[in-house]
Amino acid sequence: MNEYVPPKVWTWDKENGGAFASTNRPIAGPTHDQELPRGEHPIQLYSLATPNGQKVTIMLEELLAAGHDAEYDAYLINIGKGDQFGSGFVSVNPNSKIPAMMDYGPETPIRLFESGSMMVYLADKFGAFLSKDVAQRAETMNWLFWQMGSAPFVGGGFGHFYAYAPTKQEYPINRYAMETKRQLDVLDRQLAEHEFVSGSDYTIADMAIFPWYGGLVLGRAYNAAEFLDVGTYENVIRWAKQIDAREPVKRGRCVNAAGGPEDEHLPERHSAADIDRVVALRKERGTV
Repeated sequence: MNEYVPPKVWTWDKENGGAFASTNRPIAGPTHDQELPRGEHPIQLYSLATPNGQKVTIMLEELLAAGHDAEYDAYLINIGKGDQFGSGFVSVNPNSKIPAMMDYGPETPIRLFESGSMMVYLADKFGAFLSKDVAQRAETMNWLFWQMGSAPFVGGGFGHFYAYAPTKQEYPINRYAMETKRQLDVLDRQLAEHEFVSGSDYTIADMAIFPWYGGLVLGRAYNAAEFLDVGTYENVIRWAKQIDAREPVKRGRCVNAAGGPEDEHLPERHSAADIDRVVALRKERGTV
């Protein structure tokens, strides 16, 4: 293989990018006019059941299970078709990444983008899953931002080169596998001393970290559990199974899901009954 020599000025090759070549681009802004739908609830979510999308739907379902008035409408954003570049979506999230949210409850509607921002907003709005104690809140925020800063190396780094790149290349796979395993070790050491990520209480940090790192050790990501030898992270596995068993987590993982059997899809969510059907099917089939 010939060594790549970077040009003096990089130019965009529209054919480059592997599985995401049709939607990746080096510029921001909308590509087409497409207004977002709006349901009857104050909270409107536009998302997809990727790890980043699941963080927010898990939290919303946890809030509902805890008795908070957090009803919401959720609409599917198909990133493979470029829905994230529609004018309505870009007006909510100029970064064109899922999830995006509008809260029409306040007198002046509030837009939210970046999943971590949404989770802090919801925690403060409903007074749940984020301690008001300064020290404990800081520790939870430490781990929330750890996830936000670290997961791109797992998804955009390891996941891309291991599962999605046009060709398998040893250097990037080794580089990002090493970093992914280092992150799992960071988490494993923390969970060796604490029941939950930031201490004795279940918080937004657990909800944010679970879809990424829990998914890895439970064998749901990139078909890479054996490659990463995830069985060595016993504390992460203990924690992941504990979180995975929570009913609101099972429900949150269903929302905006577009993969798997057709009758287990849930492109949109407007009431608890929408999820009831899918959860029942998944439990019956052992796929929940």
